[in-house]
Amino acid sequence: MLNFANLLALLLVLPSLLSPVEARHGDRLSRRHSHSHHHQHGLIRAVPNVSSLEERLAKRNAKRSLARRGGPVAQSICRTRGVSYSASATSSTASSTAAASTTTSAWAAASSSTVANQQNYAQPTSAAPAASSAAPASANSYASFTPNGKKAGLSAGDAYNAVQAHIGWWYDWTPNPSGHSGTPVGVSMIWGAGTADGTDAARLAEFEAMNWNPSYIIGFEEPDCAAGSGSAGMDVATGVALWNQYVAPKGQAGSVLISPSMCKQAAESGWLGPFRSQISRDWDITNVHINKNSAAGISLDLDHYWNTYGKPMWITEFACVDDSTGFVPCTDQNEINSFIWTAVQMFESDSRVAGYAYSNGAGLGDVWPMWSNGALSESGQQYLNAISQYS
Repeated sequence: MLNFANLLALLLVLPSLLSPVEARHGDRLSRRHSHSHHHQHGLIRAVPNVSSLEERLAKRNAKRSLARRGGPVAQSICRTRGVSYSASATSSTASSTAAASTTTSAWAAASSSTVANQQNYAQPTSAAPAASSAAPASANSYASFTPNGKKAGLSAGDAYNAVQAHIGWWYDWTPNPSGHSGTPVGVSMIWGAGTADGTDAARLAEFEAMNWNPSYIIGFEEPDCAAGSGSAGMDVATGVALWNQYVAPKGQAGSVLISPSMCKQAAESGWLGPFRSQISRDWDITNVHINKNSAAGISLDLDHYWNTYGKPMWITEFACVDDSTGFVPCTDQNEINSFIWTAVQMFESDSRVAGYAYSNGAGLGDVWPMWSNGALSESGQQYLNAISQYS
């Protein structure tokens, strides 16, 4: 039986037998025993702790031995580290993602700058046409389709001398534009089937007699509307026959072909699509007429023709017109001035557009026409001022 003297001997020897960690527990126990000299009940409570202490120490040693062998404790530590490593990896991944995002943003900014440069048509690319209204950002640069590197053009020749230094091309609805000389390219046109009136018949005869290949050929003038008031008016079959006989061969020989224009603009249907499916040679440039009075109206037409036909565009006629309920030319000079600047800026900045021309056609009222009494009108002067910013 363990008596008090043996217990004291055990307590004195125990610290030297314990590991440093375990000895600290013995020191705390010895201090508790010393304190029990004054409190006998403390000793009674302390004696059972010897056995408890030995049991705890044995369990701890067993755990340490198990951990060194890679048992559950070691695995628990590894899992804990794994969580730490995963968090670190997640943080690292997040940092990498953020860095990649920053790099992507920088690339996008550089790309935007590149697109802006492409809009000057310095270098054509082979990128496929985009299929949405976001197209301008990624559409082709059609330098080869912009005469003299200047998008701006002119329909009719009355204002030619006043603007020739700032335009790259012009036309007067005939097969062989004449009366002016200089750098701007005179663009040939096959206007109609020769059945609209005497002028139409004369123009067709002149085109049929052409034995040379012009640089560009503009297709029929609004054949989807009835003949008269500036429209050629012909059925699809007639248009296909004339194109295949007279226009396609010149395209094969090197002329750049521009499609017929549609008088119904973005509402066109039932003519140009069927026509395209039957011609022997496709056009190179889509011909667009824009008679609108807002930026939204301009975008509507441009997006329709780009998304439908996927080719660069020439706006061979644009004018300020309210076409919401009919065909009502603008008469307010301030509205016209604003529309001119808006249109020119949009055409110049849109990489889908390779050319555009101020419309001097009939039926546009008294305020819109560029030329009046042998001089530029205010509207004409606004067009000259606007295109002068780009050439």
